[in-house]
Amino acid sequence: MNKKLIILFFFTPLIAKDIYYTRSGIVSFFSSTPIEDIKAINEQTTCVLDMDNGDVSFRIPILGFNFKNGLMQEHFNENYLESDIYPHAGFKGNIDNWEQTNLSEQPQAVSLTGIMTIHGVSKEIVETGKISIKDGKVNGIATFKIVVADYNIKIPKIVRQNIAEIVEVTVKLDLKKK
Repeated sequence: MNKKLIILFFFTPLIAKDIYYTRSGIVSFFSSTPIEDIKAINEQTTCVLDMDNGDVSFRIPILGFNFKNGLMQEHFNENYLESDIYPHAGFKGNIDNWEQTNLSEQPQAVSLTGIMTIHGVSKEIVETGKISIKDGKVNGIATFKIVVADYNIKIPKIVRQNIAEIVEVTVKLDLKKK
């Protein structure tokens, strides 16, 4: 009997964690230049939020991005992000000052600090977002300004004018309790 009690004592914190997650988060990609705008959307993002400490991570399958133009999608996957070599991008970090965050239906601004990994390159970033809770779901949105060169993404000279040096990556999440 005592062994069962000891085992239960050690594993209870793992079971009792207050985790929210999704497997269908939305990530959009936007590049704007005077020549053309490039947009893509991905609805296959996985995200986990630990409500106890504000730790957050998300993982984006690169092949999940859909473009209106099939050729753009092919170039994005084969030439720029090399999705066969680097199949995922992701973020792992936390919501700063989580202990002072009081979730409500009214979205509130938060700061996110962590490591963004794209194209096999990891960089520390700090960005802002908004978070709220409604109908038992945690809603979050954040826009990351990504400097393409920081992640060793090579853009051929012939199309360099068509692709912005800084792209916007917006993450929209509706997380439910695990």
